[in-house]
Amino acid sequence: MEFDTIEYLKHGNTKQRQVYQLLTKHGIMSSLSVFEPILVGTIPINIDTDCSDIDIICYTSDLKQFSETLRKLFQGKDSFRLSEYQGKDTNAVVGSFKVESFEIEVFGQDTPTRQQLAYRHMLIEHRLLKQNGEGFRQQIIALKRKGFKTEPAFALLLDLKGDPYAELLNYETDIANKRPKR
Repeated sequence: MEFDTIEYLKHGNTKQRQVYQLLTKHGIMSSLSVFEPILVGTIPINIDTDCSDIDIICYTSDLKQFSETLRKLFQGKDSFRLSEYQGKDTNAVVGSFKVESFEIEVFGQDTPTRQQLAYRHMLIEHRLLKQNGEGFRQQIIALKRKGFKTEPAFALLLDLKGDPYAELLNYETDIANKRPKR
């Protein structure tokens, strides 16, 4: 599956098609194009719930400019908020707002989008969903409806010990070598 553009959403489930229409109609991805945006999270891999938002990651080497761009583009949207996060490895800026009935979160950091953890986790989760079938997908959704975050839900079902975010990344090597880990 090619996640680098949102074209695949046109042929997806009802919510994916709605998200495609929304992002296209409001020019959200195109207005962020200089930041190499990628839609990530639960909607692209069909494990979203009614509470799921639209998550977009971006690459920027200038967080101040990214903040200013988000403010200029989206401050007129409902519930607009801009936050800065300082992590141990990298800093980030997050803009959140509402468009129509969807919450949107735009995340920018000084890491290329295809190397960001959200993208890497999504690829791993997509592969695991394909390997483990529809029953597994339904179990993930059920856990999410009970309040689990995505990575902890996968960790629980896969019996991963330790930090679920870090443990899930161990599957990258197996995916690259096309061998199932389970």
